Amino acid sequence: MKIHPLSDRIVVKPAEAEEKTKGGLYLPDTAKEKPVWGEVIAVGPGKITEDGKKIPMEVKVADKVLYGKYSGTEVSVDGQEVLIMRESDIFAIMPK
Repeated sequence: MKIHPLSDRIVVKPAEAEEKTKGGLYLPDTAKEKPVWGEVIAVGPGKITEDGKKIPMEVKVADKVLYGKYSGTEVSVDGQEVLIMRESDIFAIMPK
C-alpha cells in the first residue's frame, strides 16, 4: 500500500464484520455492526509540539488496536477500505 500518514495519524485496516452470531445465525448486511478493532498498516512520524519537539508514536505497523466506533475517516486506497485516524483515537493495543 502506498500511503504515508502525516504527524500523529495512523492507517488502520478494519477487521471484517461478523457474518454469524455466536448462536449460529447468519446476519444480513444491514444488521452487521462496524468493527471496533483492526490492524495498523501505516504510521506517521509523530506529533511535533509547539516548542519543536517530536513526540514518538506508541503504535507501530502490524499492531492490533481497539478504536472508537465512529473514529477515523474511511478512505479507499489501492482498492482497499482503510481508516485514517489520530493516535489519540486508539483506546488500546491488543496482545499478540
